[in-house]
Amino acid sequence: MTTDETPSGYLHGYSEKERSRLRQQARVLEHRIHDRLPFRRSKDIVEIGSGVGAQTEILMRHFPDLKVTCVEYNQDQVEAAKQHLSQLEWAQGRFRLTQEDAMHLSFERDRFDGAFLCWVLEHVPSPARVLGETRRVLRPGAPICCTEVINSSFFIDPYSPHTLKYWMAFNDHQIAMSGDPFVGAKLGNLLQSAGFRDIETRVRTLHFDNREPGERAEFLAYWTDLLLSGAPELLRMGLVSAETVQGMKDELEVVGRAPNSVFLYSFMRATATA
Repeated sequence: MTTDETPSGYLHGYSEKERSRLRQQARVLEHRIHDRLPFRRSKDIVEIGSGVGAQTEILMRHFPDLKVTCVEYNQDQVEAAKQHLSQLEWAQGRFRLTQEDAMHLSFERDRFDGAFLCWVLEHVPSPARVLGETRRVLRPGAPICCTEVINSSFFIDPYSPHTLKYWMAFNDHQIAMSGDPFVGAKLGNLLQSAGFRDIETRVRTLHFDNREPGERAEFLAYWTDLLLSGAPELLRMGLVSAETVQGMKDELEVVGRAPNSVFLYSFMRATATA
């Protein structure tokens, strides 16, 4: 049983295939996640929920003088990040990897001059606790940037009932694991309760139709991989049937080929200062 004192599970699992998907996800969304980040004056930031280091690599590439301390709960992910980042000659000496619980950070108060969180608060049982700990280790005036999901915003056309049924099971299971698939909409309240100021929230929408058929096809392929990454766990738990998973695959192929298909999904990016 997951409590407020323990990190929740990760619906997508920790396979090498999932690590590859996370790196692809970071590349596909790079220009939407990393534009205008508030770290121009930062030198030493903390990344909460750094996973396989996919976002870490982009942060260091965008800010050549930046050093990043990576906090990740799963030791296998830490090792995967080490293997990945160690291959980047230009990144050596600029990252530190640490395995620990973001609700109980080991760092002293006022340690960092920035914080970055991306797709992590949806997976933890107490986002407020994580943000409170992050606030504690930031210097006064240091910026924080959080990017998080709003899964209720998902829409595709043609109508795809198997996909929607699967998506509901996906979100329900994340909630059962003490996660929050809608946490992006709550970032303003969460940051305020953690003591941050100058809070700004912006909804970012991915909307693809006939105006961008190539990008629509590319993103639908990525989104299909994201959905299917949760299928083994959902099937194992009996939360979806093999018929539903196959039906979703068939529907997404139809959406990918349909002459007037539409994809829409929104997420939230919030910035604030400590």
